[in-house]
Amino acid sequence: MTDKKDPASLTIRQLRARRRRLARSLPDVEAVIAGAVVEQGRRCGKEGCRCASGDLHGPYTYVVLPRAAGRTRTVYVPAAAAEAVRRGAGLSVQVRDALEEISAINVELLSRGELS
Repeated sequence: MTDKKDPASLTIRQLRARRRRLARSLPDVEAVIAGAVVEQGRRCGKEGCRCASGDLHGPYTYVVLPRAAGRTRTVYVPAAAAEAVRRGAGLSVQVRDALEEISAINVELLSRGELS
């Protein structure tokens, strides 16, 4: 919540205005990537390679995506796409936070019999 006010402390008019502002502030969702960006070094497995002694190759960028039952899927991100993927993951956080706040406002309006 941007101004972190408890929905129960706001008037119905304030709740609806806040909900409208949040909905308008949502970014373009076409770029959203619901995952976490991580960088990792890798071992290649070749005998005598520098990575065998701990000097890993990379770092390489990956996006970790949620799957069913708490499992994840890790996808390699080419260097040329890394910044776009980072932005998409950041947008995902913004969208999730805004939707959570909109939901809390809607629940408050519902409890007051004013959901519309």
